Amino acid sequence: MSSSSSSSPTPTPILRLAPSILSADFARLGEEVRAIQAAGADLVHFDVMDNHYVPNLTIGPLVCEAIRPHVTIPIDVHLMVEPVDSLIPLFAKAGANIITFHPEASKHVDRTLQLIKEHGCKAGLVLNPATSVEWLDHVMDKLDIILLMSVNPGFGGQKFIPSTLAKLRTVRQRIAAHQAQGGQPIWLEVDGGVKIDNIAEIVSAGADTCVAGSAVFSAPDPEGGYHGVMQALRRAAHPA
Repeated sequence: MSSSSSSSPTPTPILRLAPSILSADFARLGEEVRAIQAAGADLVHFDVMDNHYVPNLTIGPLVCEAIRPHVTIPIDVHLMVEPVDSLIPLFAKAGANIITFHPEASKHVDRTLQLIKEHGCKAGLVLNPATSVEWLDHVMDKLDIILLMSVNPGFGGQKFIPSTLAKLRTVRQRIAAHQAQGGQPIWLEVDGGVKIDNIAEIVSAGADTCVAGSAVFSAPDPEGGYHGVMQALRRAAHPA
């Protein structure tokens, strides 16, 4: 006897797309963030670099505050700065919803995570390509998101580092074990070199949130603005 459930389609796994405004046209930033939201972006990825922790200098809380009225989707602030703690309250006040930082840039990782939470934001750690996943061991209960860098941070447009795929699988297993023991859900985000031709591998390895910078903002302008690029990324992520 057939059951109705046997013919039900398998649900498509969640995939959040977070275009990085590092690759946007800064002269039209309000227009750019409105366009990516209209095209279906789930988050605005906001890269903060200090020319100290990383060899580049980008944007600060004033820019976050300026784009906040232009979008209703969450602003995902990635702090590539050292030290981090003094900037957290400023970005929370400026409208950030998620704040992630590199453990090497904090003198007290647990305290920095608590500081982010105290200011009403979701908190996460960012692991560089050569940073050990052991940083996660004692703070899993405080994480809302883990971001794996698939390039060395500092500049957009770099090529994806293939060893990130094995690291993704390892962290996905850790998240699954944590949740199996009653822990909270944790997003697994990837940033660096995400393209249409590799996003399927990245998602298959365990990512549920993908940062895409040049893949979105530097793509040939499709019909209807960025909508075509975003749809192409989603289709490529889950091939039939």
